[in-house]
Amino acid sequence: MPSRAQTLAEAARLRAAFEAAGAVPVETPVLQPADLLLDLYGEDIRARAYVTSDALRGEQMLRPDFTVPVVQMHMAEGAEPARYTYSGEVFRRQEHDEDRANEYVQVGYEVFDRADPAASDAEVFALFSGLLSPLGLRAATGDIGLLMAAVAGLNTTDRRKTALMRHIWRPRRFRALLDRFSGRTPPPATRTALLNGDSPDLDAPEIGLRSRAEVAERIEVLREDAAAAPISNTEMTALDALLEVRETAPFAIQQLSDIAVDLPAIRTAVERLEARVEALDARGVDVENLDFEASYGRTQMEYYDGFVFGFYAEGRPDLPPIASGGRYDALTQRLGQGARIPAVGGVMRPGLMLELQEGTA
Repeated sequence: MPSRAQTLAEAARLRAAFEAAGAVPVETPVLQPADLLLDLYGEDIRARAYVTSDALRGEQMLRPDFTVPVVQMHMAEGAEPARYTYSGEVFRRQEHDEDRANEYVQVGYEVFDRADPAASDAEVFALFSGLLSPLGLRAATGDIGLLMAAVAGLNTTDRRKTALMRHIWRPRRFRALLDRFSGRTPPPATRTALLNGDSPDLDAPEIGLRSRAEVAERIEVLREDAAAAPISNTEMTALDALLEVRETAPFAIQQLSDIAVDLPAIRTAVERLEARVEALDARGVDVENLDFEASYGRTQMEYYDGFVFGFYAEGRPDLPPIASGGRYDALTQRLGQGARIPAVGGVMRPGLMLELQEGTA
């Protein structure tokens, strides 16, 4: 295993490469306000973050990543366009695998630029690909924006679309909702009773924090949902096909263009993908052999809303991604009080890079 000194030296080398590409070095506090991260990710973040508190600042988290504080910094005071780089420790709780590090060094590169998002995507990916090329890693790419566009364009209620959007990053829950909203699986027995007009016993003892009025309002929402028309078989078949797209980039574009016939809402996202592939090709990336998975990034990249990528050591399935990143335009709006700028970036793990180098030495 590489020593800490070796890891920090490798981090400095990578950071220097990002500075040479035009990035300004920045630092962020190790302690981050928990309320902001909880607002962005919900209570799920507690399962993978170290939480502490003090009397003056309230609940704090040891930095789980750099992207949120860098975006917050840029939206408060950054000029445009901007490129940043950083390096330092991040902290992740590990409750199921004691061999996985709970503290490790990340080095990152972030681009905030309105001019040409496809070119920015290609810039970040090509830069990472070049720095990682000696390791012979497999690159995986995807686009969360395709599924988000598909959900937004469904012929169903706004409430159902909101629920599906909220669970895009939880594939099992997303699938369960899809199956219920399409009628593939029946609603729970309690909801069937409500649909048939049965009323709950509102004279029963009150348990929990919801008032009777809130309970009654929730019941009415469930009744409205149960009465809504199911998502059509045509849309469901197209969604299934979208989620199963796993091809090299050119063939993926062909498949997605065909799917767009039944899901026209994804056409703009497919056009963005085409522009990105052209920009990658212009930067020398071998797009003919570049893997694309429509579902990639749905389990660990919650703030991404467009292009996503990761680099993996195929001979080491025990290792997490050596590098990962993507586009997070919506995050800039949430942290910018309505202001928004296209943004894309990624992180590398120099410790894992050195570990792989040692294994091939």
